Amino acid sequence: MAAKNDYFYALGRRKAATARVRVKGGTGTIVVNGKPAEEYFAGSRNLLTELNKPFAVLEQENKLDISAHVDGGGHAGQVEAIRLGIAKAMVLMNEELKSTLKRADLLSRDPRERERKKFGLKGARKQRQFTKR
Repeated sequence: MAAKNDYFYALGRRKAATARVRVKGGTGTIVVNGKPAEEYFAGSRNLLTELNKPFAVLEQENKLDISAHVDGGGHAGQVEAIRLGIAKAMVLMNEELKSTLKRADLLSRDPRERERKKFGLKGARKQRQFTKR
């Protein structure tokens, strides 16, 4: 483990969301954009569970402090971006955790993005209704 003021930095992305994550030893507090995660993602237990997945897989709850700055996208995309950043930073902290996190599919970025609107169409694929006669 690093010294008290040292931290490990990683970047996580998902859809339009980008999260810059700092991980350091502590008591398990998660701060997102200057607010506690429970307040930032208020009303959604599923998002908070998803956010804690790297800790649950490694059985390291309440041992690391997380500070994340995230922008773009919605809450679901932001949570997945933060989760990827946490997992990457934990691997930087301890290389032995890599295989466990990889097996839990926490180190791979989801490549799916929003498809752009095409010229002449109403959306990416939606067309005007076809009339035969």
